Amino acid sequence: MMNSENENRYLEKEPKFFGGMAALVITTLIYIVAIIVLTYGAILIESYGDSYAPGIILLLAGILYISIIGWIPYMGLKIVKPNEAYVFTLFGRYDGTIKREGFYFVNPFVASINPSAGTSNATTAAFEQAPPLPAKIAEIQRPFGNKKISLKVTTLNNNMQKINDQLGNPIIIGVVVVWKVINPTKAVFNVYDYKEFLSIQCDSALRNIVRLYPYDTFGDDNEKTLRGSSQEIAMRLRGELQEKVEIAGIEVLEARITQLSYAPEIAAAMLQRQQASAIIDARQMIVEGAVGMVELALSKLSAKEIVTLDDERKAAMVSNLMVVLCGNRDAQPVINSGTLYS
Repeated sequence: MMNSENENRYLEKEPKFFGGMAALVITTLIYIVAIIVLTYGAILIESYGDSYAPGIILLLAGILYISIIGWIPYMGLKIVKPNEAYVFTLFGRYDGTIKREGFYFVNPFVASINPSAGTSNATTAAFEQAPPLPAKIAEIQRPFGNKKISLKVTTLNNNMQKINDQLGNPIIIGVVVVWKVINPTKAVFNVYDYKEFLSIQCDSALRNIVRLYPYDTFGDDNEKTLRGSSQEIAMRLRGELQEKVEIAGIEVLEARITQLSYAPEIAAAMLQRQQASAIIDARQMIVEGAVGMVELALSKLSAKEIVTLDDERKAAMVSNLMVVLCGNRDAQPVINSGTLYS
């Protein structure tokens, strides 16, 4: 019920606005008229004395407009570039959102809101080497940042995390998320900082996905793994992340795994396991090939009647051939100078 009320409360709407160029011309003309009035009032006072009431009124009106009132209409001039938006509030109430590019004149007393002003769209990895700003300086800089909401496609590259997979093995994994703001009103009012919100939800979704899959399997090729099923896992990660950031008016276009490896504390042991598995597979292939070659040799010898061997000699021959074919080193030939059975 509360979510429904929140959705209806901040439905996007456009504020009342006028053409910016026309408003700029009219405001400038009025400012020029104020300067003329101030000058004329000064001339009347100089001509008729300091007590001349019309001159004093014109002089004070010109000074008041030029110094206090005249610059207020200029605050209502806003330029909206392509793929940018302004979210306005008027005395604390939501007034509207402008997403169409152009030059506009809005109520000068509206305030544009962007809670992520002062934070960068760049990847977080770029800030790892730079020392962080003190909290007080960051809070001072935030209000003076850009108040426009960017609707451009942006890349989020979170820091690598150490997460346990389905088998409990710690792994190091990093993801990159391609996203954009599609509803700036939700991004401003439903969450405190939509960029930080996206980053935290990305970490949470990644942990939920990684714990459901093993890093790799040693034997079962049909089982889905983080290393072998990266495309499917990326699609599932995108779907879960989209559900989490829907409230912030963000659309996740793509989520990809950028780095995947075992944690340093188990990397050496897992490497030995992979090497052992590879050696076993290679040995199995060698043995299967050697058995086929021995069988072919015996059948050829028997078919062409080159030599007749009893069972004992066949066993010896099979043993010698298997040693030669399956050995790690080259075989050293031994020349028999006597008879076959000596």
